[in-house]
Amino acid sequence: MPENPFTDKNIKPDDKSLAKVLGESNKLWNDLKRHLRESYGELIEEWKFYSPKYGWTLKLLKKKRNLFFFSPKPNALRVSFIFGDKAVSQIESSNLPDEMKTALRNARKYAEGRGLLIEVKSADEIDQIKKLVEIKLNN
Repeated sequence: MPENPFTDKNIKPDDKSLAKVLGESNKLWNDLKRHLRESYGELIEEWKFYSPKYGWTLKLLKKKRNLFFFSPKPNALRVSFIFGDKAVSQIESSNLPDEMKTALRNARKYAEGRGLLIEVKSADEIDQIKKLVEIKLNN
């Protein structure tokens, strides 16, 4: 199965097809979305088709502010962030894992910030994403 199984531009993922692909990770995804809505209010979900190679990606926003990008994978999910300098500094001084800090520190710097990609397979990674969203919204 391809990394992102949603590569047909004409078929946007829905909850049923997403749950089938994510498998047990669907619970983690739903728990994360529930936490974010309870903590930050209503969020905007925008499915985007970027290319046949990368398939459909969900952009999650708070008002007009991009929180992260979500890419479904078989039995897992991928979350990608872009952080500005202030958020990077806050992450550096946080209790997040050193591997995450190193990856962010070593990420190429673009005008919009540094990217961080997390493959989520457990509740521990969901907790890290919650912390990263908090940092992003506060900076």
